[in-house]
Amino acid sequence: MDIVNPALDDYLLAHCTPADDILRDLVEETHARVPDYPTMQITHDEGEFLTMLVRLTGARTAIEIGVFTGYSSLCIARGLPADGRLIACDVSEEWTSIARRYWECAGLADRIELHLAPAVDTLAGLPQEPFVDFAFIDADKVGYPAYYEALVPLLRPGGLIVLDNVLRGGRVVDPAAQDDADLAIRRINDTITADARMESVMLPLRDGVTLARKLG
Repeated sequence: MDIVNPALDDYLLAHCTPADDILRDLVEETHARVPDYPTMQITHDEGEFLTMLVRLTGARTAIEIGVFTGYSSLCIARGLPADGRLIACDVSEEWTSIARRYWECAGLADRIELHLAPAVDTLAGLPQEPFVDFAFIDADKVGYPAYYEALVPLLRPGGLIVLDNVLRGGRVVDPAAQDDADLAIRRINDTITADARMESVMLPLRDGVTLARKLG
């Protein structure tokens, strides 16, 4: 879905910090090796947005749900300090094998801890106390409500959860859109708005991005 005029979209991409060779190579390889799922990779402007958010929040511990080939992981890890940690959750050995190579190339592998298991299981196995500064959800849409509810107790006061694809290509406002993913995204959007533990804003960035900050 084009939220803005395509010409303006190109202008936006041209006016953020440019991608380096590692990110450009990762995009090229992803499109070549996973041609059926190109939109699963975030765009460069969204990646720069994640890096900046991590830096602005001063995050030291982050969680990512949905790694794919590792573009967003690179962007999050680059925003962390040298001793920071990103807990990356995914279920695909094939796709994350690409990610691992680029993490190594970028010199960031020591900041990223990959867990190949259902994310809800990984989250349940973490210390059940507020220790997370930043989280990014970009995985199966049906799982968003469960991921959110598992993450909020782990989030420190002032910590931030970022959710991608919250507009579902405009399907969130289409009454005819009634598949499981549509219903799950509408549910999580309404849940966050009503959640007294959080303050939030939904932004028309790409397919919609919600920022939810934990109060405390």
